[in-house]
Amino acid sequence: MSRKKKPRMEYRYYEVPEKCPVLVLQGEKWLQNYGYQIDYLHFHNLMEIGFCYYGEGTIVLEDEELPYHGGMFTVVPKNFPHTTNSKENSVCSWAWVFVDVEGFITELYKGNMRMAQKLIARINQKAHFVKNEERPEVAEMIKLIIKCMGEKREFYLEEVKGLTRALLMQIARWNERDEKQEKNSIVDDASIALILPALDYIGENYKEILRIEELAEVCHISETHLRRIFQESMRMTPVEYINWVRIRAACKELRKTNISVNEIAMRSGFTTISTFNRNFRRILGVSPQQWRSAPEHYERKLLNFDIKTQEGW
Repeated sequence: MSRKKKPRMEYRYYEVPEKCPVLVLQGEKWLQNYGYQIDYLHFHNLMEIGFCYYGEGTIVLEDEELPYHGGMFTVVPKNFPHTTNSKENSVCSWAWVFVDVEGFITELYKGNMRMAQKLIARINQKAHFVKNEERPEVAEMIKLIIKCMGEKREFYLEEVKGLTRALLMQIARWNERDEKQEKNSIVDDASIALILPALDYIGENYKEILRIEELAEVCHISETHLRRIFQESMRMTPVEYINWVRIRAACKELRKTNISVNEIAMRSGFTTISTFNRNFRRILGVSPQQWRSAPEHYERKLLNFDIKTQEGW
């Protein structure tokens, strides 16, 4: 019995420019027919926000096919299967905003990982496809980001950072879960405040050998108290958090440089390559070499598809 062929799916990779919170694709190139009756989906390594100025067609979000026209926008989390079709023989005008949600929010809340994780999960919770008038505040911010990135006037990067932060907070609020779930996920702010000095200390010194007694000293509490508060507030031990910070730093090096994995391990604060490899696989589920060369962090369900990787459109 022959094996059933997996449906095709494309992985499209983009990089946000350095020191810029977003990548915006706009202009004449994006005034086009986006394809008719495309029978395969794609997904990205970044959140994709699409704004349709005019045209007609259908947008496919995973298993749902919906008609679109000018005056609508989409918010699609990273790794979410989707595609855009144009009406046969028609021309559509779209602009696309890509956001590294994890990178942006983590940098914004680098002293409060719990808050960063909560926001990232909330922002990436679901895909949206709506008319501008249904969410005018979100539509306006998207248009302003596109305009700022197109004009590039003085201080535009600072303006785009502010707009991106406001936009992501609107999406997080939009994705608000039911009240009971939210209450269960709230962390005691006082506990977080108590260990903030340790979080800052780890962020500044993760390349060095760190001891729990040092972290307790900067927080002016006992080691036992620190371990308990850390576990309750961060849902991980201090050592697990230190390794998380080091692996996050290593990922940046893996993505942006050709430095050897051994050297990156040392630069990130690991004393042996075996410890680095073991923690990398535990946290990310793949080896550093696989993470560097293969599509990153796609969902388990995407393994049901024949993934074809390409850079952008």
